[in-house]
Amino acid sequence: MQGERKSCRTCGRVIEWRKKWERDWSEVKYCSQKCRRTKPGEREADLERAILDLLGNRARNATICPSEVARAAFPEKSWRREMESVRQAARRLVDQGKIVMKQKGQVVDPSRAKGAVRLGLV
Repeated sequence: MQGERKSCRTCGRVIEWRKKWERDWSEVKYCSQKCRRTKPGEREADLERAILDLLGNRARNATICPSEVARAAFPEKSWRREMESVRQAARRLVDQGKIVMKQKGQVVDPSRAKGAVRLGLV
């Protein structure tokens, strides 16, 4: 129960176990009220597909920057505002085991990664 690792269905971050969830830990799906209100939809699925498409068009061991996805998916002026959406999509894909998130060439935990990251296929 407490040792079970869970990821938020919206942001992809690891959900930290809390004593108040002891009886219904199996029902917990979101890390916060904000994530519960903004559940992933078609837009988020499109971002996940865009990440996989960009990676699919590269060499097998190549990586991409999340900003490449944002620039491809959003108009030039607004792509910076959408970076967190792209990072959330990447964290969900890491949780599904489809991609890895790297910093300085090393695989990192997407819930704890800060700063520049690269995305690559598993």
